[in-house]
Amino acid sequence: MQNSEFRQVVAAALDDLKAVDIVVLNVAGVTSITDYMVIASGTSDRHVRSIADRVLDKARQAGQTVLGVEGHEYGEWVLVDLGDIVLHIMQPRVRDYYKLENLWNIDTRARQPTDAGQAG
Repeated sequence: MQNSEFRQVVAAALDDLKAVDIVVLNVAGVTSITDYMVIASGTSDRHVRSIADRVLDKARQAGQTVLGVEGHEYGEWVLVDLGDIVLHIMQPRVRDYYKLENLWNIDTRARQPTDAGQAG
């Protein structure tokens, strides 16, 4: 599956469970860890975990390997490592505290605030 197709799978999973404030960062030129960093918010610990579960299910259905999941048991910040895409799903207060979007020295044109349907 092509990277752009897989981004659409992730976007659809985020959209399915109404993730909010989705930002897609193209970090391919900044780090060798991943190509895309996706940051999204859920409204509660249950919502964050449910979003992560949906992404995991959709990724596996698409035949993608899940490299790791961190933070699922607490639901404040769940990191899903999908190789070319690293997804951070956070509660708003945690996201506001860590401000991951600001950690990357990326031109604002590379930042793509989007609704889930346009994350591809």
